[in-house]
Amino acid sequence: MLDGARPASGLVERIGETGGRLVHTPRGGAEREAVQAFPDHGAALKAVAEELAADGLGLDSPELAAIGHRVVHGGLRFTEPTVITDEVLREIRRLIPVAPLHNPANITGIEVARALRPDLPQVAVFDTAFHASMPEYAARYAIDRAVADEHRVRRYGFHGTSHQYVSRATARLLGKDPAEVNVIVLHLGNGASASAVSGGRCVDTSMGLTPLEGLVMGTRSGDIDPGVVFHLHRVGGLSIDEIDDLLNRRSGLLGLCGDNDMREIMRRADAGDPDARLAFDTYVHRVRKYIGGYYAVLGRVDAIAFTAGVGENAAPVRAAVTADLEELGIAVDPELNSVRSREPRIISPALLPSGGRARVAVAVVPTDEELEIARQTFALVHRSAEN
Repeated sequence: MLDGARPASGLVERIGETGGRLVHTPRGGAEREAVQAFPDHGAALKAVAEELAADGLGLDSPELAAIGHRVVHGGLRFTEPTVITDEVLREIRRLIPVAPLHNPANITGIEVARALRPDLPQVAVFDTAFHASMPEYAARYAIDRAVADEHRVRRYGFHGTSHQYVSRATARLLGKDPAEVNVIVLHLGNGASASAVSGGRCVDTSMGLTPLEGLVMGTRSGDIDPGVVFHLHRVGGLSIDEIDDLLNRRSGLLGLCGDNDMREIMRRADAGDPDARLAFDTYVHRVRKYIGGYYAVLGRVDAIAFTAGVGENAAPVRAAVTADLEELGIAVDPELNSVRSREPRIISPALLPSGGRARVAVAVVPTDEELEIARQTFALVHRSAEN
């Protein structure tokens, strides 16, 4: 597994909804799919265990060393992979207010896995951990320090396992050590974030106290004037909970055009739909602003890496994001950009159309958060066993 060779892979989706779906693919075998109701995460994990057992890979396997869990928010306390104890679980639960869409589900997965295999180490790998290296001036908001410290208000960042994996993979693609490379990572999916990574360490990232800040996302607004919240409350009469729901679930691409699937938005925009065109252009504009900002933060950029669902698959988005940036040494080759592949690849030309050198490599690097979680989990358990 640690070399990327999985004994099996799969997913369970639409848990708690009608028409749940389980997909399981053993290494070297055919994909198996089951469409059924999974009332909760416990039922889903038990179904996964049954699929694994059918391939001789059950959760009771003596080869299973630990179970790694993605946990979205670790606050200031958890900046490295952590063995889960009752105290750790209480702290993760205490952080629910700043990650209300994610930490509860993460906790459920931990509780179910602990019940199924109480003898195994359970390890939490935190989305926020990679961004803990940000300098204080990048992590701080310019509000009263006493208030900020009392309520732990600061930029934490998210998608950390993805940014960490992709920045390292990009360095390998360039044939360099991560310590030598400056990378802007663009994790573009339904949730979207950007990071500036210098020498393998995050120095800035777009998401903040919560995953709401930053880029335009599928249903989240991204950056917004804080005064909008006061205006909607005082003038619009919306409650705080209604505003929270608006900005997290009814904004972003969905709020602009009624769709949060980039494939459908591009289809509609190409057909002349003005709302879809506005959504696409707004999305691209925000990404370009962050590229410019992070170029200035890093001073020297060796690569820009596109990853996640939109970043890996939407060639028109990559083309639009990098258009007319030749003065920054950034361009993509249309033919290379149009290739679809699951392999990391460079899509920038050696020379710019103007004849100058393309100083910044533009890459498409499929993320692998599961592999990154497995590696960090194994490394922690292995170190603990040695000590």
